[in-house]
Amino acid sequence: MELIKNLPEVFEQFAEQRKHSFLAVRELKEKGTPIVGVFCTYLPQEMVLAAGAVPVGLCSMSDETIGEAERVLPRNLCPLIKSSYGFAATDKCPFFYFSDLIIGETTCDGKKKMYEYLGKIKPVFVMELPNSQSESGMKLWKEEMLHLKEVLEEKLEVEIAEEKIREAIRIKNEERAALKELSYLMSANPAPMLGQDMFKVLYGASYKFDKEQSIAELRAVTARIKQEYSEGKMLTKRPRILVTGSPMGGAAEKVIRAIEANGAVVVCFESCSGMKAIDTNVDESNPDVYEAMAEKYLSIGCSCMSPNSNRFELLGRLIDEFKVDAVVDMVLQACHTYNVETYGVKQFVNQEKEIPYMSLETDYSQSDLGQLNTRMAAFIEML
Repeated sequence: MELIKNLPEVFEQFAEQRKHSFLAVRELKEKGTPIVGVFCTYLPQEMVLAAGAVPVGLCSMSDETIGEAERVLPRNLCPLIKSSYGFAATDKCPFFYFSDLIIGETTCDGKKKMYEYLGKIKPVFVMELPNSQSESGMKLWKEEMLHLKEVLEEKLEVEIAEEKIREAIRIKNEERAALKELSYLMSANPAPMLGQDMFKVLYGASYKFDKEQSIAELRAVTARIKQEYSEGKMLTKRPRILVTGSPMGGAAEKVIRAIEANGAVVVCFESCSGMKAIDTNVDESNPDVYEAMAEKYLSIGCSCMSPNSNRFELLGRLIDEFKVDAVVDMVLQACHTYNVETYGVKQFVNQEKEIPYMSLETDYSQSDLGQLNTRMAAFIEML
């Protein structure tokens, strides 16, 4: 991909990619390509690709349909869960509408119960995610990989050959490598761009269905940013923030904007919208493809795991590699596992890494923008 436009225009193209993909998914459907709706980073998208289908992240990052969802779901439930169900129930998500199958996972009790209602609208398969990264957990997750293969073959009426899985693993590994190389540009000090712009690319790339083209575009963007940085185009030095916590995207991006509007820069996203998903690859040398995928995906340090040592290992490494001055922990309301884990993260950041930490609890509404900006201004002034 030759980048003719300037970088701000390129960033906006990625920001608008999700909207553009509404039409793209319809065209794929009209061509007979199966569409599989997905929610979570734990899902091995390689299996979906190997089935000749397109995996697409379902709408779940807005308060637009939460009022409708609360007709069925309790008001004090996580906004991500309510948003997910609301978009399905109101038929306002084109990705859900065109999906032949929805794949969920047992990351939390709220999601598990919501999937029961979702299954009344569309076919839903729920993967039994273990709650620990133990040997028995690994065995269960490998069995779920095999179960997923059987479900995809039955629902989509295809046969998934092992060579197709290996090819999908290669493509996804390349995509993760390209995203990781781009992300690590922010380890430079001063940073080459705002975190808002980096997140536009990371989030938008997940809605590009031609993976080979997407990889080429990511590498072209990376090359352009490197070139402009060498020419002296960069931010002034400012406090460097790492964002961790609940999944980020859509309305939750207000946290990024609040940080950067008050003089800092988000240099790293540790959440599953960022480094959690792309830090490691599937081991292509493993002769057992199902074991290789189970090992990669079960290693993700989500707060649904207990104990969750992998989150702290990744967090500590990223703080060092991105030269982080402070950590902001963004937790969605009623996201109980991440909320409980804030104490441990604060202790780790303050005592082991010896840098400041702030925890923010929010939802998808815009009602707390004033409070967010006030708290962030005080926090960054302290830095």
